Amino acid sequence: GIAEMSGQPPYARKITDKIDATGNSTKAITKGYAVSSAALAAFLLFQGYLDAVNARLPAGMKLKAINLGVPELFVAGMLGTLLVFLFSSLAMKAVSSAAGDVVKEVRSQLAEKPGILERTETPDYAKTVSVVAKAALREMVLPGLLAVLAPSCVGLIFAGVGGSRRPLLGAQAMGAFLLVGTICGIAMALFMNNAGGAWDNAKKYVETGMFGGKNSDAHRATVVGDTVGDPFKDTCGPSLHVLIKLLSTVTLVVAPLLVPSAKH
Repeated sequence: GIAEMSGQPPYARKITDKIDATGNSTKAITKGYAVSSAALAAFLLFQGYLDAVNARLPAGMKLKAINLGVPELFVAGMLGTLLVFLFSSLAMKAVSSAAGDVVKEVRSQLAEKPGILERTETPDYAKTVSVVAKAALREMVLPGLLAVLAPSCVGLIFAGVGGSRRPLLGAQAMGAFLLVGTICGIAMALFMNNAGGAWDNAKKYVETGMFGGKNSDAHRATVVGDTVGDPFKDTCGPSLHVLIKLLSTVTLVVAPLLVPSAKH
């Protein structure tokens, strides 16, 4: 972007495109390490969740494993999977909404300062950055609340369903929600990190002259792919790393509320 906007010669753009493509690949690799770190942390926190539940149970009662063959726990696990997809869709929508706000701001500034296109007037960069920051904070409220409230609601609702007859159902359901949600989140994060980078690099590859080069049908298709790929690799994938860790932390905090027969 800097090379293009500063009026650098074409060969400079070719060099920066190659560097950018290499960066997308290495970035995908490092995000793979980040997902692995999140998975390891989630595994350890899941064991901590079991320990937190067992510490409050009376003697002779212990939660050792989560049996997804139980219908209620299967449903809770499915809800964990749905959370990952819903969270990802909200993150994608947030990018679209923020981009729309930027387009409106750019059009407003062009109307107020027509000289921007002739480079005789300077755009208000600070205002545009402010629009992006406000949109990012506003759009992340709902996904953040979803990540915190969803596991809590699942655990408390199933605890009410179990009642005194099945006092561990709430803790088991939230464990299933956490377990399956974590597995799905890891797979989804890996997919988004790598697919987004691949779509970005595909556009750069076509722009080198392959498959008809710029303004060809192949180029138009890869532009669409890049438009989706950027939020994939830069927003949704990395945010799932946070979701995975946040789910484990929330369940660990809520665990004591799900054992009505707990000893004090």
